[in-house]
Amino acid sequence: MTGTPSASGLHLPQYLREAAELRTPVGYADYKSTGLRAPLRTPVDLPHRLTEVTGPVLGGDRVRPEDADLTLRNGGEAVGQRILVYGRVLDSGGRPVPDALVEVWQANAGGRYRHVVDTFPAPLDPHFDGLGRVMTDSLGRYEFMTIKPGAYPWGNHHNAWRPAHIHFSLFGQAFPQRLVTQMYFPDDPLFGQDPIFNAIPAAARHRAISRYDLERTQDNWALAFEWNIVLRGREQTPFETEDDGDVA
Repeated sequence: MTGTPSASGLHLPQYLREAAELRTPVGYADYKSTGLRAPLRTPVDLPHRLTEVTGPVLGGDRVRPEDADLTLRNGGEAVGQRILVYGRVLDSGGRPVPDALVEVWQANAGGRYRHVVDTFPAPLDPHFDGLGRVMTDSLGRYEFMTIKPGAYPWGNHHNAWRPAHIHFSLFGQAFPQRLVTQMYFPDDPLFGQDPIFNAIPAAARHRAISRYDLERTQDNWALAFEWNIVLRGREQTPFETEDDGDVA
């Protein structure tokens, strides 16, 4: 983050721009639904005035500790492989972003979302709703206990299956620090035929993949995966530019 004086004399922060060649395109031919929702004109970067560099204050009083444990819902324990997902939320200068709201949603171990439009014939888990949220601490750290999601078919092309992934939504401390993205797992065999993952420029794809962490893995309990998230700048985590309510 850099700074520049405004017309009013205020010294406003400026967020580093991601290199154009590393940006995920809003329209990608192999990902068919982007043809219906992508803008027809090239998006324009907004100037960083006072409105863009300030933002909402999200208090932690509405986020409960149990919201970060997706494995315990409705009086029971979810079915599947327990995983610990953790990391840090960072700004464009690599500094931690405290008090950021991190929300997740995902399919269950069988690859099915608890969503009205998901008709994949995998069983729903009465003790797993696939939703969680947490506020980052003073060092930008977040942590979830959840179930590794299953792969599932979708209608993009013949025999199309989505790699295992977790959806993330983050809100930092300024309006441009809004990020909706997906976290993947290392060495997934479905990467090669997934157009959502492959829409990310090759040089930036590693930013969307978590890292298995043996040291944080809990003996006889849960595997651990680390994923650091950068909200803005040259190392920005690949993100989705539109949210049309689907569950892909």
